[in-house]
Amino acid sequence: MSAHSRRPAVFALNDPNVVVTEANTEASAEAIRITPEPDVALPAPIVTGISRPRNRFRWATLFWLALGGFAALGLGLAVTRLVEDLFARSQTLGWLGLSLAAIAALALLVIVMREVSSLLRLSAIEELRDRAAATMVSDHRADGVAIVRTLLHLTRNAPQLARARKTLATHIDDIIDGADLVRLAERNLMAPLDQEAKQLVSAAAGRVSIVTAVSPRAMVDMLFVLATAFGLMRRLAYLYGGRPGTLGLIRLMRLCVAHLTMTGGLAIGDGMVQQVLGHGVVAKLSTRLGEGILNGLLTARLGLAAIEITRPLPFVALPQPALSDLAADLLRQRERAD
Repeated sequence: MSAHSRRPAVFALNDPNVVVTEANTEASAEAIRITPEPDVALPAPIVTGISRPRNRFRWATLFWLALGGFAALGLGLAVTRLVEDLFARSQTLGWLGLSLAAIAALALLVIVMREVSSLLRLSAIEELRDRAAATMVSDHRADGVAIVRTLLHLTRNAPQLARARKTLATHIDDIIDGADLVRLAERNLMAPLDQEAKQLVSAAAGRVSIVTAVSPRAMVDMLFVLATAFGLMRRLAYLYGGRPGTLGLIRLMRLCVAHLTMTGGLAIGDGMVQQVLGHGVVAKLSTRLGEGILNGLLTARLGLAAIEITRPLPFVALPQPALSDLAADLLRQRERAD
């Protein structure tokens, strides 16, 4: 507004006495002078790359590679000697042993190829999530279009997303901002998958809570919780488009544990249980029932971490599921079981 002190007044913008001038421009006394304020340029966000440690020579990797190669040579030599001994005894036994060795080698090659493919697929999902997070900052349309097309290809085998894929494909050319494309893809493709993922985590936590509450042995509890965690992680990975093998599943478990360790998700004690379930409810629980609910909450927390890791997009347009969202389902399952 004008630098001159004026009493508050009401006027119309189409009033002929209203004059838009600069600060140093002269104007008549009757004129209502409006001085536009200069635009203040906001600082642009700077995206810095994640500092990674320099790749150093790893003696442990060299050791395991050398040990694996040595074991493979020994196994190959043993198989060769066995086949030679079988041929020495009988041609039929020799050809039978050679056929079995060939079948075993072919099966091993297929298993290795599947493991490598699953690891590459998991790495591609992780890279896609990082690209989506960077696009939310840069807002480049080309990056947003590439991410949406990659998601459409990734979820092409999910029949429950057929209508969402069709809707999303028709709106790719209508949206200019890359960040809006990522948000639209998340709302259309991730919303039904997130709902199903929460149901999987809630069901797994309920099973762990019931079994560990009635199990008489701690070893049985540990084995059941471990098996449930691996099964839950595999189902979540398949739900979001990953196809983890044995090595991929181990990698996912390692990432989940590292994520929980960094975020403090493993520290679920009495305070956390009281906050989620309520002070009065915790005081009435028996020891075994309390342990069962605590194990269920730990399983739920692991499942939530697995959702963050296996999900191809970060939580931006949709709310991130919290542990309190699953506590009510866990209590209802316990009440039905009782």
